[in-house]
Amino acid sequence: MRDPLSVLTDAFTSFLFGKVETTRLPVRTSTGQAQAVYLPTAAPGLGDSGVIIGREVYSGKGYIYDPFQLYGQQLPAPHWLVLGESGNGKSALEKTYVLRQLRFRDRQVVVLDAQGEDGVGEWNLIAEALGITPIRLDPISANDGGIRLNPLDPAITTTGQLALLRTIIEVAMGHGLDERAGFALKVAHAYVTETITDRQPVLTDIVEQLRHPEAESAEAMNVDIDDVRAWGLDVALVLDRLVDGDLRGMFDGPTTVGIDLDAPLIVFDLSHIDRNSIAMPILMAIVGVWLEHTWIRPDRKKRIFLVEEAWHIINSPFVAQLFQRLLKFGRRLGLSFVAVVHHLSDVVDGAAAREAAAILKMASTRTIYAQKADEARATGRVLGLPRWAVEIIPTLTPGIAVWDVNGNVQVVKHLITETERPLVYTDRAMTESSAPPTERLNDDLLAAELEAEERAMRIERRRGGGATVA
Repeated sequence: MRDPLSVLTDAFTSFLFGKVETTRLPVRTSTGQAQAVYLPTAAPGLGDSGVIIGREVYSGKGYIYDPFQLYGQQLPAPHWLVLGESGNGKSALEKTYVLRQLRFRDRQVVVLDAQGEDGVGEWNLIAEALGITPIRLDPISANDGGIRLNPLDPAITTTGQLALLRTIIEVAMGHGLDERAGFALKVAHAYVTETITDRQPVLTDIVEQLRHPEAESAEAMNVDIDDVRAWGLDVALVLDRLVDGDLRGMFDGPTTVGIDLDAPLIVFDLSHIDRNSIAMPILMAIVGVWLEHTWIRPDRKKRIFLVEEAWHIINSPFVAQLFQRLLKFGRRLGLSFVAVVHHLSDVVDGAAAREAAAILKMASTRTIYAQKADEARATGRVLGLPRWAVEIIPTLTPGIAVWDVNGNVQVVKHLITETERPLVYTDRAMTESSAPPTERLNDDLLAAELEAEERAMRIERRRGGGATVA
């Protein structure tokens, strides 16, 4: 019971200065309960449209990403760069991302699979589960009915064919063509495409024409025929390697009939090609240009072009120039290019630094897995990452990465469902005790698994466990 003087004093004070706040008694509680009093400090997410990647580490919220949904609002370009050392989860992320994108009916994916596993590409299990046969490019089996891709395929424009031929030669020679060699190649290509109309022109035709140029070609430029032959000799020798050398069979014939470009997933298995030879960038250039002219169409489909070991592309100035043009289709024809590399130094310090910088600039999404401290600092400088992100990159554990989506930087834990797990891990020889399943992926089960993951995240947030890293 308060004394009358205190009551009178409070009444007078309230009359002069307004109502006085009451004093609340302290409450004893736990930090788990008290955290609900404070507002969340995590940055906003990317919205709720797209595919589930996992959860944000600091807030516990579900992390959803889709370049096609974000384009024009939060993304200026739909291209994506994935970085990180082996064993940290890059491959698992790519595979689950593709599986979840294919849940949408208007999605189509092409993968250049350069990693070998058990004698096949590492995407072989996923292809089998979806009932798809990978397109295996192998110089050993190419002459025995294997897959061929023709750089002179009529589906490719004559301008595209000539650009591709120049790129093949320049990659093999290690330098650009001079004007005279370029003229000899141009003349030989023009003659072949104009005179061979009853079948697909092939590289053998170009080599033969370089060795035995037509007199009209020399007369048109008022030069001697022997000069034209001499100018094209080195070019002929390089192309001869594709016709009768260690790369024979894959490119020196008509394109194999029956390659299904309408399948939801198209896997080019390059695992039988030596990753350290010049064959790999040549092969990627041919596949890229062939797809540019045969696969990408204005049909409102959203296409994803995922390249493993993408440093073969970005580190060659000649191949990078071809892919720069391909990336420009992203805005106009709905193409998202996904480049996967181990270290940024693999590309920014190479011969194609200028081309690499241009391609990196087009990638508005960057995902960085664990790297050593010095590599993380170099990556941060090139990509413009905030200091706090650079400092935690060396401490990241497998499955957790820094995501930079046009300046929106988050730390994200990738979640994999039990249905996806046997299909996406590439270290089965070290971890499995039985053969992996290859039966067809059950779409309804996958949808249920993803829904269960999201439901579990919502329940955890309501219980106050948002800051827990699973």
